[in-house]
Amino acid sequence: MTSLRPLGSSDLDVFPLALGGNVFGWTADEAQSFAVLDAYTAAGGNFLDSADSYSSW
Repeated sequence: MTSLRPLGSSDLDVFPLALGGNVFGWTADEAQSFAVLDAYTAAGGNFLDSADSYSSW
C-alpha cells in the first residue's frame, strides 16, 4: 500500500490510508506521537486527519 492516489479533483496525491491524529498531545504523549508519526511517514504516509470534532457528536 505504498502507491499514492489522487485526492479528488485536486493536484494532491496522498497515501491511501489517512492517519487520525487527534489524540496527539492528549492521550498519546509527545514520545508516542512522534513514534507513530515517524512510523507512518517511513511507510510512505502523507495524509493526516487532525480534526477533534468527531468526539463532540
